[in-house]
Amino acid sequence: MNQQPVLNPIQAPGTPLAQWQTCGLLQATPAIRHEQLLPPGCRLVVVAPHPDDEILGCGGILAGMAGRETEVLLVSVSDGEASHPNSTHWNPGRLRQQRPRESAEALRRLGLHLPQLSWLRLGLADSAVASRERWLGDHLRTLLQPGDRVLSTWRQDGHCDHEAVGRACAQACRISAAELIEVPIWAWHWAHPNDPRLPWQRARKLFLPRDVLARKQHAIAAHASQVQADGKTPPVLEHEALARLLQPFELVFI
Repeated sequence: MNQQPVLNPIQAPGTPLAQWQTCGLLQATPAIRHEQLLPPGCRLVVVAPHPDDEILGCGGILAGMAGRETEVLLVSVSDGEASHPNSTHWNPGRLRQQRPRESAEALRRLGLHLPQLSWLRLGLADSAVASRERWLGDHLRTLLQPGDRVLSTWRQDGHCDHEAVGRACAQACRISAAELIEVPIWAWHWAHPNDPRLPWQRARKLFLPRDVLARKQHAIAAHASQVQADGKTPPVLEHEALARLLQPFELVFI
């Protein structure tokens, strides 16, 4: 979950969790069960802009696929090498190696058996996915099958890569007769309660049992490069960001 460069709505400190907890539209959002979102025999295709987005946005949904790993395809669009600009410790070369390893450990912590899960790394340039958006959409169409559930970051999430991936997935789904599921990640930061910019009419809440939420939290902690400070520089995922992403449900737009 890399922070977008300049001129973006991802500015500290963001909307506190306590404000979201008073959001009337969020409280009124209908619930959806895992088996409704992903019926047995239905393939889940998760398209993550950066290593960790699949955990932050839908770690609970993925945890529910334990025992169904053969029905999961994870597409990592970039290797997340731009998450620490100007860092001497986390340089791009090191991040390209580290962040996919963190994702693998996070998936294991969710309870998934990795050898049975299909995982495709595309290696597009972090923070520049929009420049390859058409290629990405075309490539996704070669992977998708009718009836697939394709889970991506929301097309208006506020991060250039998240939005480009969301648009590419939406286009590929339209052509491939797959169903699109979008998740907000950075929107929790810049949006405000009852924000009309969010598609509340498409929103559903998947409630996470305590053990699943604990697994998601443990999985997020596997992303050491993102949750630990870099010298005097605060972590990419600060406490408030993690609190918003560890609510006892996952919000999806269907």
